[in-house]
Amino acid sequence: MDLNTVVETRDARVPAPWRPGDAWLGGGTYLFSEPQPHLRRLVDLSRTGWTPVEPHGDGSLEIAATCTVAQLSRFAKDLAAEAAPLFEQCCRAFLASFKIWNMATVGGNLCNALPAGPMISLTAALDGHCLLLAQDGVRRRVRVTDFVTGAGRKDLAEGELLRSVTLPARALARRTAFRQASLYGLGRSAVLVVGTLDPADGSLAITVTASTVRPVRLWFPLPPTADALRAAIASAVPDGSWFDDIHGLPEWRRHMTFRFAEEIRRELGGTAR
Repeated sequence: MDLNTVVETRDARVPAPWRPGDAWLGGGTYLFSEPQPHLRRLVDLSRTGWTPVEPHGDGSLEIAATCTVAQLSRFAKDLAAEAAPLFEQCCRAFLASFKIWNMATVGGNLCNALPAGPMISLTAALDGHCLLLAQDGVRRRVRVTDFVTGAGRKDLAEGELLRSVTLPARALARRTAFRQASLYGLGRSAVLVVGTLDPADGSLAITVTASTVRPVRLWFPLPPTADALRAAIASAVPDGSWFDDIHGLPEWRRHMTFRFAEEIRRELGGTAR
């Protein structure tokens, strides 16, 4: 796709006032996939030199917004953490070509805020916090579950930049379970449910994405009964919050979410009936 309204590309390392028609350019897999008639200038992040994934001394991981899916997948293969398998499962949920894998970024996936965004699924399930940088230098941190506010909507002010997502050490030490469904063998995720079990206190978290317009994370101090889990999901996701598009009807997405959540409850130690 040619962006024929864009008249300038600016290096993000060189400060300049933000103006209407500007957009951050990461991998560009979304920007160049469809017309963007409102854009006039792209602010290129590709030469910022940010470390794709940076382990910190407290055991947490900071994932740069410019980290590609391929870079994250390679890093996770050597990650000595209980939650390591979830990284590859979510990377594979893209069902994308190697070209997309090597260009699409974690930050772009979050900022597109599409329900099927698997980097949203990964970072929401592992208690991720977004670091946002405003044009005036002000920094703020927002939980991933609060950053994505709806289908295609996010908590991002004009000119504000998603710099990175940090995953805490405690989340990386959790056992995980993953379930995904699509109407097609190589189709976009229509339901994606992740469960995490904390060995420190026995708590269980269920994170629902793809089937809902925004990520929904439910936390239980102990694995709930099947009825309690079902009631919690029904309460957290009202009827109008099930996503509806050509990739699946809301009723089917709701049914599969309940089914997968129960499977995960049993897999991660749901002995309660």
